[in-house]
Amino acid sequence: MSSDSQPTSHHTLRVATFNVSMEATNYDMAKHTAQSGNALTFALQSAEFSQINNIAQIIQRTRPDIILLNEFDYIEDPEQGINLFKRDYLEVSQNGFDPIEYPYMYLAPVNTGVETPFSGDNTRLTHYGFGKYPGQYGMVLLSRYPIKQGQVRTFQHFLWKDMPGNLMPTQPDGSSWYSAQEVSAMRLSSKSHWDIPVQICNKQINVLASHPTPPVFDGPEDRNGKRNHDELRLWKDYISATGNDYLYDDKGQTGGFNDASFVILGDLNASSVDGDAYPGAIDQLLKHPRVNDYPAPTSQGGLLNKPENKHGATHTAHWGMRADYVLPSADLAVTDSGVFWPASNETGAELVADRASSSDHRLVWVDIKLPALECDK
Repeated sequence: MSSDSQPTSHHTLRVATFNVSMEATNYDMAKHTAQSGNALTFALQSAEFSQINNIAQIIQRTRPDIILLNEFDYIEDPEQGINLFKRDYLEVSQNGFDPIEYPYMYLAPVNTGVETPFSGDNTRLTHYGFGKYPGQYGMVLLSRYPIKQGQVRTFQHFLWKDMPGNLMPTQPDGSSWYSAQEVSAMRLSSKSHWDIPVQICNKQINVLASHPTPPVFDGPEDRNGKRNHDELRLWKDYISATGNDYLYDDKGQTGGFNDASFVILGDLNASSVDGDAYPGAIDQLLKHPRVNDYPAPTSQGGLLNKPENKHGATHTAHWGMRADYVLPSADLAVTDSGVFWPASNETGAELVADRASSSDHRLVWVDIKLPALECDK
């Protein structure tokens, strides 16, 4: 499939995910502010960082109708965060490309950087999700179509122990790696899991957005690998016909997703052929009967980045792995897909030359064909 993006037709929905690396430690703001989510506000206001312009240009070039931004720091006041990015970057031409507007968005807190009640040397659970400050590595959904805000379900506070048959780490003797007190408080989602209903003309498609923890940076207990697996399992169970009665969202509603159409989005930090994911982690979704089994999106840049890897064309991160996914439900027809990763001799290559240019991840997009009668011309 082509990695070049074409303007979407009236009855084609383009859905994308993009880990934009717009968390505050990405910017040298020592002369402006301490390291916190506020640094992103200063970076956006300063107009000093071409990385932000390049991120906006990539989005303007690919023109998704719906896009999830991973690693966009959570800032509670949209005027200090996402609205700055929309107004001063996305809605302003970057390098001659048409501005793009997203009238609708979904923004909510995440677990990264949020301190637990435990502290000191005697706990392994200082934060619910790794982060140097609350909201680091947050996420936000932007949409050209209305979001049913009152019907959104979030699973930020769901406890890992409440997943039957969970993979919570153990000691060699089989006892829990976490203390009993820690087990009682440990949340499953390293950021959050969101079910966001989007209304496209007379059809609803639910965006299932998350950013599971990387399955690395741990020890032989494999706590991050197992957490990543179970974060993906949450979606697997959520979209299954049975086996999801145990799930409860942040408002206390139980059960899974029974409607027809969805798209699973995000930097899922797992591959079935590369990397260090727990065995079978991503296959829980890729092989699920309710998930469209279309061929993985590809790019020429990814192919040339790791020419020795036969899966290189499907990679979405510079280190060489398919980490970022757009997975429509099986009832949705995929007409095209791609990874924005131009080769060095293609236009736009400067936008992905290195991490400082934009991100260590690439934007992934999928075109979904909507039946003609669903939208008025």
